[in-house]
Amino acid sequence: MFVLILMLIVFILGYVAIAMEGPLKVDKAASALFLGVVIWVIYIYGLPSVLNLGYSPSWQSFLKSSELAKFKSEYPSVGLIGQMRYFITSHEVISHLGNLSEILFFLLGAMTIVETVDQHEGFRVITDRIKTTNKVKLLWILGTITFFLSGVLDNMTTTIVMIALLRKLISDQKTRWFFASIIVIAANAGGAFTPIGDVTTIMLWIGGQITALDIMGMVFLPSVVSLLVPLVLVSFYVKGHVEKPKVADEGKGHDKNIQMLMLIMGIGGLIFVPIFKELTDLPPYMGMLFSLSVIWITTELIHKKAPKERNKQFTVVGILKRVDIPTILFYLGILSAVAALESAGHLQIMAGYLDKHLHNIYLINGTIGLMSSIVDNVPLVAATMGMYPTMTHTMVMASTTPGFMTHFMQNGAFWELLAYAAGTGGSILIIGSAAGVVAMALEKIDFIWYMKKIGLVALVGYLAGIVVYWLQNILIFHH
Repeated sequence: MFVLILMLIVFILGYVAIAMEGPLKVDKAASALFLGVVIWVIYIYGLPSVLNLGYSPSWQSFLKSSELAKFKSEYPSVGLIGQMRYFITSHEVISHLGNLSEILFFLLGAMTIVETVDQHEGFRVITDRIKTTNKVKLLWILGTITFFLSGVLDNMTTTIVMIALLRKLISDQKTRWFFASIIVIAANAGGAFTPIGDVTTIMLWIGGQITALDIMGMVFLPSVVSLLVPLVLVSFYVKGHVEKPKVADEGKGHDKNIQMLMLIMGIGGLIFVPIFKELTDLPPYMGMLFSLSVIWITTELIHKKAPKERNKQFTVVGILKRVDIPTILFYLGILSAVAALESAGHLQIMAGYLDKHLHNIYLINGTIGLMSSIVDNVPLVAATMGMYPTMTHTMVMASTTPGFMTHFMQNGAFWELLAYAAGTGGSILIIGSAAGVVAMALEKIDFIWYMKKIGLVALVGYLAGIVVYWLQNILIFHH
């Protein structure tokens, strides 16, 4: 138990180091990578005391697997400790690295596409049409665009696109922080109501807990409210006008046709990713890399007759040097640390505790949403899905509490609310969602600043959405 607790303490200390990036003068990517490795080192050195507790679902599953049987037959002299080490080094680390790599290559592809569009001034097609400099009007315009774009793309990709737009609209960094934070709230809200808008809704959709039309119908209104409430609240105290960046030298490099072509190809390539997944069943990162390859070939052909230096500047070969690699390393460290907690059973312990002590779908999901502002929502939702099977009508009728168990049927209130809570709860802290982590890394948003300026309004919006979902169920559907 000591090692299990030590892992949690190290995780918390790592988060504090990331949050205190400014005072410590240590880049958050360095702290995240350090945390991501050290927590696995503690885990592997304390294996027996962790795995023998019986909290790790992956270890329990591995004990029954053919992989372990094969390992035992090949190495009959290896004892339990050796089997545990094999479980970590050849099973868990490799498995989690595969999942992490999908996210990281997806992120790399999306950032490169957006940077390519930006280098060709494609976003000017949009920003030139946004004439207002009034802060409140601009907040509502960008919040609305982000919300609906996130429903089509995913929240992480949408945030990358919208921050690229922000840089063309706002010169002051602190003002941009504020707008980027509202974009995070809007992206998470928009991602929660469609089956492809967030990784967690994709998981629930593929797992059969929800269907596409149901999640769009039942979670749309709570998601809208979770954005509207923060927008209304900040509208009371945000005053004045934004100052646009100077664009004296822009527009000389590309004609309007190239700008429009790259914008259409960039946005089209990003929208194609969920279509690619639906058509092929291959993971989304492959669709993203396919879109990148098409854009790459196009830029090579456009600039093939250009001078060598210009060719390097505007083709993907040169643009890759401009991509923010520390963002990707930061993500790697954070997700690696969370993967260790998932493997050791921390998330399973938490899911079991919620089930035992709360036993109310609103309290359970509300707490999961709050937890997702600290821990990545993907393993949280995975742990929750493991706790509760998708009930059939027969299973419900056979249970001792059929009324309560109907919430766990396909399209039941529990799964719908889980999609909302896990998707929007991450907005409460900047580090709690893919959108937030990307915004934090791209704009260097300070953790403490976000907590003070945005955390409370995001929390109020999140809770308001839960209330709206509850009223919707009571008044309209009589659940």
